[in-house]
Amino acid sequence: MDVELVEDTKSRMVIDLPGRGHTLCNTLKSELWEDKNVKVASYNIAHPLVGIPRMVIETSGESPRDAVKIAVNALSKQADEVISAAKKI
Repeated sequence: MDVELVEDTKSRMVIDLPGRGHTLCNTLKSELWEDKNVKVASYNIAHPLVGIPRMVIETSGESPRDAVKIAVNALSKQADEVISAAKKI
């Protein structure tokens, strides 16, 4: 999956997620909000047909990269659990 870094500071990161849509963005945003250090987690798609999702993550001083890594790892674990449960059906 391509991730394009647009802005990266100590407490703010902006990334573009080409080829992705609301499903991934909403899921990642929701997981980021579980982190007590995250102050802003949002995204925008400028045009519904050709827009590239742009996600903004702001923290209270902690690394936004770390927040994204933690969120992605949690989502990966949840996906593994769903796959494992589905295989038992």
